[in-house]
Amino acid sequence: MARAQGARSLMAAAYETSYGTSPVGGYMQMPFASTSLGAEQPLLGSELLGYGRDPLAPIKDAVTADGDVVVPIDAEAFGFWLKAAFGDPVTTGTGPYTHVFTSGNWTLPSISIETAMPEVPRYAMYSGCVLDQLSWQMQRSGLLTATAKLIAQGEAIATSTAAGTPTGWALQRFGHFNGSIKRNGTALGNIVSADIQYANNLDRIETIRSDGRIDGADPSIAALTGKMDVRFADQVLMTQAMNGTPAELEFAYNLGTGEALTFTAHAVYLPRPRIEIQGPQGVQASFDWQAAYDATAGQMCTVTLVNDIATY
Repeated sequence: MARAQGARSLMAAAYETSYGTSPVGGYMQMPFASTSLGAEQPLLGSELLGYGRDPLAPIKDAVTADGDVVVPIDAEAFGFWLKAAFGDPVTTGTGPYTHVFTSGNWTLPSISIETAMPEVPRYAMYSGCVLDQLSWQMQRSGLLTATAKLIAQGEAIATSTAAGTPTGWALQRFGHFNGSIKRNGTALGNIVSADIQYANNLDRIETIRSDGRIDGADPSIAALTGKMDVRFADQVLMTQAMNGTPAELEFAYNLGTGEALTFTAHAVYLPRPRIEIQGPQGVQASFDWQAAYDATAGQMCTVTLVNDIATY
């Protein structure tokens, strides 16, 4: 008998026209490293007395559908997740194309995602998926991936696919080697690692329904936060932290073939960190930064993706 194996798993996704209604076509085959996307429905133990010491049967509680998807940061498919995080981009060019995503949009698209285990067979369709958080880490080596945290409306299980034959992406991954960090347009040295997290801070609309599902997930005040671990070699970041002034941080990846991804936080504020000498090795400082709205740029952050995809 065939058993489920992660190596055989598949994922397909498509944007929805109407929240919670899975489209009949237009699915893309999504590259992914792992996923915890799923639905759960806990049981509520009986509180009733008068029936002896043995409890009565439990009842079902509301359905919760959510989870994470770990995806590669690449030149094409990652734009799908950027649209989920920020909304529709402004696209220019005739090939290569430049897609510009900006924070602050009140309307976010919803997605239907199907995870498949063909050998069982088990095909789980998650409708009404809205992206809550997108995060990743920059470092010197290793595989470059991002984590997309999703809130879904519900799950439907079938023994055959509802995604048809998905269209694939031309996978061109960025690597840590392709990364760079700039502060106010100047390369920032001595960075050991950097964490970036963008959050839409979704508000679940938990109305009373016979199926136990939510009615939607609305974005509230967004947040862009992160952490930089720095070898303490100069006073640039410390001076900024003590003065309380913002600076622009740019996190970028570039391939030699022209594909590029640039994530710009326009007004980043730094806290004053504790500088500790813990031994004979180099001294490091950690800055837990926060970004805010920048009046000159007109938004908190801008993401620019350059590739050969005409539209998302």
